[in-house]
Amino acid sequence: MYLYDLHFAGACLEIVEFQRSQLSSLSPCPFYLKFGSKSVQKGRALVSGTFPYACQRPKQYTASKKPGEYPQNMDLPPVLPKKKKKPYPIPFKEIQKAARKDKKLAERGVEKPLQPPKNGLLVPELIPVAYEVLDAWKLLIKGLAQLLHVIPVYGCRYLYYSFSSDVSIVLFCALHVLNGVGIFKYSFILVLRSECSEVHVAHSGHNIQDCKGPRSSKRRGLHSWVKGSINDILIPIESYHLYDPFGRRIKHETRFDYDRIPAVVELCIQAGVDIPEYPSRRRTNPIRMIGKKIIDRGGYVEEPKPWRAVDPSSSSIIDLDTCGACERFPPPSPEDVPIIAQETMNAHETVQTGVTKLMKKYMVKACGYCSEVHVGPWGHNAKLCGEFKHQWRDGKHGWQDATVSEVFPPNYVWHVQDPKGPPMRSALKRYYGKAPAVVELCMQAGAQVPRRYKPMMRLDIIVPESEEASLVA
Repeated sequence: MYLYDLHFAGACLEIVEFQRSQLSSLSPCPFYLKFGSKSVQKGRALVSGTFPYACQRPKQYTASKKPGEYPQNMDLPPVLPKKKKKPYPIPFKEIQKAARKDKKLAERGVEKPLQPPKNGLLVPELIPVAYEVLDAWKLLIKGLAQLLHVIPVYGCRYLYYSFSSDVSIVLFCALHVLNGVGIFKYSFILVLRSECSEVHVAHSGHNIQDCKGPRSSKRRGLHSWVKGSINDILIPIESYHLYDPFGRRIKHETRFDYDRIPAVVELCIQAGVDIPEYPSRRRTNPIRMIGKKIIDRGGYVEEPKPWRAVDPSSSSIIDLDTCGACERFPPPSPEDVPIIAQETMNAHETVQTGVTKLMKKYMVKACGYCSEVHVGPWGHNAKLCGEFKHQWRDGKHGWQDATVSEVFPPNYVWHVQDPKGPPMRSALKRYYGKAPAVVELCMQAGAQVPRRYKPMMRLDIIVPESEEASLVA
C-alpha cells in the first residue's frame, strides 16, 4: 500500500491511497474513485477527514453485454475480391497441425479415429433436423414463388445480339421475342445475359452507380434493370448427387453420369433423408482409414441409374427445385399475403439454422475461387473452374471447407424504407442498409423481421434529402 500527497490549486486532497493488488494496467477492469472517512498519522499530528481512494472495479462486477442482444448498427457485408482466393474458414495453422497429427499416426500404422459421420455412418440425432430442413426448403420455394406475383423484383442484365444458323432457334425467338424478325441463313437472336449479381426489391430499380458488369462503363455504373425471378432471390447452388460419398470420385469425363441437385437437398440426403429418386448408400459398418488412405470401405457397390429416365413433371422431386416454381403456384389473395410472407420468413430461418447444424458434422467442400460446392468428404475432379488463375490449375477447383453462406447464400440487397417512393441514389448510399433478399421480400409483404437482421438494415437511421446530406455530420 502506498500513500501520496496530492496538492492542487485551491484544493488539497491530502492523501490518496493506492493498492498494488487492485491497480493493474493489464486488467480490463476500469478505474474509479472511492471516498471514505479515515484517520491517518501524519508526523506527530493525527489527521482525520474524507480521502479519495483510487480503485479498480472487480471483473465479476463489470457491465457485460446480455446474451441475445445485437448492436445498434452493423457494417455492410464486405465484397470479396475476385482476383484473390477466399480466406480459409479454419485457420491454416490449425489445418497444418491436424495434418501433422494424422501423419504421425500413419507413420506408426495407427488407424485414424473417426466419429460419425466421418466414418460413413449417420448421426441419429441429426436425422430429424434433415427432414425439417427439407420440408422448410419446399415451403420456402413455394412461398417465394407466390410472393413474386405480388412484390416486384429486378435484376441487372443486358441484351445482346447473337448470330445463329439454327433456324428452329431463330424462329422460336422471332415469334416470342422479336415479334416476326425475318429468318436468313445466318440470323440473329436476342439473348439476355446477367450483367452483375445486383438484385433490387422495390417497384423500380435504384440509381446507385455500383454496377461492376462488363458493359457498366457505358452506363457510368448504372444498372440495367429487368424483371427478376426466384433464382435472383434464392441463388441456385447445386451439387453432384452421390450414391456413395466415400466411393469413387467424380472425374471430368464422368461428370455427366451424375445428377445436379440443390446443395441443401444433397446435404439432407447424406444426413439421413430418403428420397426414392435420389438413393443413397446407408452403411452399417464404419470405414477405416490410415492417414489419407481408406483401408476398408466395405467394397464398391454398383450405383443405381439416375432418375432422368423418369418423367420429372410427374415426380415428387419437382418441389425441390426452383425451376418453373412461379408457374406452378398461382398468385395469392391479398388477405393471404402477410400469412404467406411470415411462413416464408420462418422457413428461411429454419433452413439456415438447420444447415448450420448439419454442416457442423457433415463435410461440405467449396472452391476457393468460384461458387462451386460439393457435399462430401472431398471434392470432385471435374475441371470446370474458370475463375482467377484457373489456367495454372488446369481448370480444377481449389477445394476447402465450405461455410454456411456458400451453401445457402444470403444474397444481400439494399433495404428500401419506401418501396413505392423515389429510387435510391448514390449520394445517399451511406445512409442505406442491407438485408438478405428473402428477408427484404418477406418484410415488404408484411412479415416480421428477425432481430438479428435489424442492425444491418439500419432501421433507426432517417435518410436525409439530397440537399440536407452535406449538412449531416
